[in-house]
Amino acid sequence: MNYEASIDAALQRLHDEGRYRTFIDIERRRGAYPHAVWRRPDGTERPVTVWCGNDYLGMGQHPVVLAAMHDALDATGAGSGGTRNISGTTVHHKRLEAELADLHRKEAALLFTSAYIANDATLSTLPKLFPGLVIYSDSLNHASMIEGVRRNGGAKRIFRHNDLDHLRELLAAEDPALPKLIAFESVYSMDGDFAPIAAICDLAQEFGALTYLDEVHAVGMYGPRGGGVAERDGLTGRIDIINGTLAKAYGVMGGYIASSAKLCDAIRSYAPGFIFTTSLPPAVAAGAAASVRHLKTDRDLRDRHQTAARTLKMRLKGMGLPLIDHGSHIVPVHVGNPVHCKKLSDLLLDDYGIYVQPINFPTVPRGTERLRFTPSPVHGPLETEKLIRAMDALWSHCALNRAEQSA
Repeated sequence: MNYEASIDAALQRLHDEGRYRTFIDIERRRGAYPHAVWRRPDGTERPVTVWCGNDYLGMGQHPVVLAAMHDALDATGAGSGGTRNISGTTVHHKRLEAELADLHRKEAALLFTSAYIANDATLSTLPKLFPGLVIYSDSLNHASMIEGVRRNGGAKRIFRHNDLDHLRELLAAEDPALPKLIAFESVYSMDGDFAPIAAICDLAQEFGALTYLDEVHAVGMYGPRGGGVAERDGLTGRIDIINGTLAKAYGVMGGYIASSAKLCDAIRSYAPGFIFTTSLPPAVAAGAAASVRHLKTDRDLRDRHQTAARTLKMRLKGMGLPLIDHGSHIVPVHVGNPVHCKKLSDLLLDDYGIYVQPINFPTVPRGTERLRFTPSPVHGPLETEKLIRAMDALWSHCALNRAEQSA
C-alpha cells in the first residue's frame, strides 16, 4: 500500500475541485478589531479588515472581558489542572454555569470545551437516558448535531429544512409510545434563516417530544438579555435543552447546554465527551462569565450590531448582488462556483486588504458556494464603504452575473 500516494490523491481532489482550504495567518491586536495583520507566506505583513469573524460583537476585545481574564489568570494560573471530575472544577466554572442557567431561565447549565462537543456529547448520550429514543433532525443542522445523532446508535429521522408538514408526517408515523426529540437550530449559519420555533414546539407538544435547540448563532445577539431567538420570541420555557457557544457573540471559548438540573446531571454523569475532557482554563471561564453578564444589559451593542447588518445588506442589494437575506445578522453573497468563490476571496485579500473566507462544499451544497460576511458594531462606515467598492469592482472582474436578491 502506497500511503503517501493515497494522501496525495485525496488532497489533489480538493485542488481539482477548487475547494482546497487555505488558512491565512491573522494577528489580532488588542483594541483594533476588526483590523488585524496578515502575515503572508513570504514573511511580509499587510493590514487587513476581518469581515468573516465569529466575534460578532467584538467582545473578544472588550475591557470587561479582558480584565476578568487577567484577574483570573493572575489568581489561579494557566490551566484547570484536570477534568471536571478530577480537580478541574473551579469557582470560575461554577460561576459561568450559574450565569448561563440564569441567561436561559433554566435550572442548570453544563459547560463544555466547545459547542461542537456539547452537541455531539449530549445528542449521542440522550438514548442512554431514554431507551428507544427517536431523534428528528433538521436536514441543515450543524455537523456537530449530525455527528451526535449518528453516533448515538438510536433511531433518527431527517426532516426537510424547516418543513413542518414533513416533520408532522414523520412524527405521526412513529409509535406513540416511543420517546422522541426534535433537534433544530434557531439561526442557520450559512443562509441566516430562522427556524419556526413556536410551530415546532407545538408539534413537540402534540406528539409528546422533547425539544433541542441550537442557539449558537443567536446567543448574546437576540432577546432582551441575549438569550437567543427563543428568548426574543418568548419561547424559552418551551425548549427542553438549549445549546449555545461562548466563542461567537461572547468572544471567548467554550460551549454549553442549559436545561433541567436532572438532565444536566445525567449528561454530566454519562457523556464521555464531558467526563474525559480537561476543563476550560479558569481564565477563559472567567472571561466568558464576564461577557455573558455584560451582554445581559448591553442592548445598545446588540442594536448597533443589527444596524450594521441591515446597512451592509442594503448596500449589497443596491448593487444587484445575489444576496441571501432572511433578516438575520448573517450576510451571505451567493457565488455558486468554488473556483470563482476562492478567486473573489483571494482578490479581496490581495488587492484590498479585506479578509472573507470562501464557503464551499461540504459546508454548503455544491453549486451554492458563497462569501459569508459577518458585520459587527465595530465595522464602521469607512470599512463598509471600502468593502462595497471592492465587491463592485471584483464582481465584474470575475465575470459574475448580477442577479436579484435571493430571499
